[in-house]
Amino acid sequence: MRPLRKLSISASALALALASVILSSCNSNEPVTFRTLLEEMADRNSITRFPDPPYRLKQFSSYDRESVDPDSSGWYANADYTHFLREETNNGRREFVLFDHDGPGAIVRWWMTFAGEGSHEGTVRIYIDNSEDPLIETNILKLLSGNLLAGEPISSSVSPETDYYKRGHNLYLPIPYSQSCKITYECDSVVISDKDRKPSIYYNINYRDYDTDAKVESLNSSVLEKEKPLIKKINEALLTKQTDSYDSLKFEAIIKPGESDSIKIKQRKSAINGLRLQISSDNTEQALRSTVLEISFDGIQTIWVPAGAFFGTGYEMNSYNTRYSSVDNSGRMEAGWIMPFRKNFKMILHNYGPGEIKADIKVFIKKYKWSKQSMYFGASWHEYKGIKTAGSVYTGGSGQHFDINYVDIKGKGLYVGDAITVFNTADAWWGEGDEKIFADNDSFPSSIGTGTEDYYGYAWCRPEKFSHPFIAQPTGAGNFHPGMTVNMRYRALDAIPFFDSIRSDIELWHWVPTIINYALTSYYYVKPGYSINIKNKKDDVTGMVPHAKSDIIKPVIDSSGIIEGEYLEVMSYGSGTAQTQYSGNWDWSNGGQLWWRNAEPGEKLYLRFISPETSAYNIEAVLSKARDYGIIGFEINAEPCGTLFNAYTDGEAISRISLGKHLLIEGENILSITLAGSDSRSQPGNMAGIDYLKFSQ
Repeated sequence: MRPLRKLSISASALALALASVILSSCNSNEPVTFRTLLEEMADRNSITRFPDPPYRLKQFSSYDRESVDPDSSGWYANADYTHFLREETNNGRREFVLFDHDGPGAIVRWWMTFAGEGSHEGTVRIYIDNSEDPLIETNILKLLSGNLLAGEPISSSVSPETDYYKRGHNLYLPIPYSQSCKITYECDSVVISDKDRKPSIYYNINYRDYDTDAKVESLNSSVLEKEKPLIKKINEALLTKQTDSYDSLKFEAIIKPGESDSIKIKQRKSAINGLRLQISSDNTEQALRSTVLEISFDGIQTIWVPAGAFFGTGYEMNSYNTRYSSVDNSGRMEAGWIMPFRKNFKMILHNYGPGEIKADIKVFIKKYKWSKQSMYFGASWHEYKGIKTAGSVYTGGSGQHFDINYVDIKGKGLYVGDAITVFNTADAWWGEGDEKIFADNDSFPSSIGTGTEDYYGYAWCRPEKFSHPFIAQPTGAGNFHPGMTVNMRYRALDAIPFFDSIRSDIELWHWVPTIINYALTSYYYVKPGYSINIKNKKDDVTGMVPHAKSDIIKPVIDSSGIIEGEYLEVMSYGSGTAQTQYSGNWDWSNGGQLWWRNAEPGEKLYLRFISPETSAYNIEAVLSKARDYGIIGFEINAEPCGTLFNAYTDGEAISRISLGKHLLIEGENILSITLAGSDSRSQPGNMAGIDYLKFSQ
């Protein structure tokens, strides 16, 4: 490790900075109001202090009511739509209750999406303090993302590249109330029976549940009108980078493999106001995973995260811009968290990768008034590498889904965000899973949702990119096909306080049985004396990052002599489409097959597989037959094998054929399939399907 770089700030600079210190927006001696909540949302300092007055962050959602407890059969139930608290008749209207809370509180984040005729055409009503007359009565989309009460980004929908009615609709406008709040939805299209629920209406509504003696002023129409200029100002602030730093340190480092470089700042009553990092390497993508930020405040290490994960880009450079992190087209990564400390700050940059890196670093510093409510910033990361998904029973999977963990924290603090980097290996959606967050003594999650993309603010698995101050999808390449997806959510008014502990989980609910990588980053503020369950492991960041399905699912003949068709690596094909098909209606060995379709006669599909040794093998192929399947031939390493196989049948069937005995070489071998034509009785499609290959000596 190289010698520490040190920075001391002059007394005059400190004095100058004192004038710009921004204190927390409210404290227990002041009432919580619409104005104080708006100001708090725009004040990055506010989340560095434990909330005062305290609150519990909770959520009402349309989650499947079969999810009762982890031991119940419905814990992973997935019909997370059109579930309401109850149905009421109000002034002759049929209204479905989405939200009902007694006591002082504030709605702080509201997300919805819709599908089906009439689903988004209903009327939402918000009743405050037991009033029979709603404060707000309007079309639901006008409220959430139609700029009725607030423009972008407080009221927004994502992605702008997605059809409007397939977006997630997000409202961050706070709605405080002193006694109670009820939200209803009137929609003539809703039909609920024992067998059906339609149309599809999904919602997640986060709210603050304050202590009964908290002073909260209820929102009313006159306040909404009066504070229109403030709403506009907050919108502008959320979209503008803050530049209240009073000093900075910039340096460059050349870090060889296995070495580290570091910086230390000694200064009282200060905070890091932002970090900027740009990494240059012969393999930048690997460097984003293998370069680790280790950060300590006052001698307490709270951060150990790969650079790409910390700055929200995964291990590929994807430009985006949020309030707390961003990446530009040049690859410059920035983090805007306020990170306070009393005496010193230390950052170590570790290079655990195979090649040399050049790091351009800039650290921004600001004055910060430490108080008894102040906390240290922390972040953790870990990856479920090569984790096997259960898959739905409808696509050949077991349906035995399970929860995976972001982080468990023991102590006192504030949970302020998280991000995931997923490398998907299948042509299917990986994110049906719901978040399940347990704070303190929760026996049931205080936040349980309706799907991973819903938690991250978008909808319907859409792959289009988007950026927003609090949510982003820098890439959705892996949403429907093999590739990487990055989702992130940062919290402001919806930050989650915990007094003793917090456990943040999410379901791994993939539509098909496959093997994926799933990395999770968590962000939080904590009081000293905390502990987390995530352990720093150098080995977790040294492996090569995947760029293709075959980097995770190796196309290797296994110890029983079998390679699944869906594990064969597709090298090239002349026409048509080659991908994995999953179905619970076929008796495929792993629930799926390699599926080639719509090819032209005479075209070839080339597939790669790996043999553990050089030897002669008897090869059998287990193949699919149906009305729209063609006539195919095979070659192993350019040598013809077997005879032409007519895959037509009047129905559906699976056949086992011999491809003969062939010499395989240790390492890479090539199987090619030729579409020779089709049976005269065949329907259009020219399909071919491989369930698996069996090799025996």
